Amino acid sequence: QVQLVESGGGLVQAGGSLRLSCAASGRTFSNYHMGWFRQAPGKEREFVAGIRWSGSSTYYTDSVKGRFTISRDNAKNTVYLQMNSLKPEDTAVYYCAARIDVAYGGSNSDKYDYWGQGTQVTVSS
Repeated sequence: QVQLVESGGGLVQAGGSLRLSCAASGRTFSNYHMGWFRQAPGKEREFVAGIRWSGSSTYYTDSVKGRFTISRDNAKNTVYLQMNSLKPEDTAVYYCAARIDVAYGGSNSDKYDYWGQGTQVTVSS
């Protein structure tokens, strides 16, 4: 089993920044591909950012490119999402997810094996 625990969410004004963290335990974190997803009220869960197990490649949905940065510290079993220039439309519950398979999971949430409980991010205008 893999346990994922997100933290760092909160209330911030538009234009502000937050850094989300996702701490993993249970198996060898450095073998996982990791992703961040979000779900706003009344909307489907959507891919935000992903990072391969080695950290060599990162991926972003178009709406966050240039504002969000995903990174990982395999020594700390943690993946991060630095969010800058936040907008009200970024308001959502943010989830981290892990994929165990050797193939990268991409933006498809069905490809991820484990999920955290989520952390709320609210951006006020």
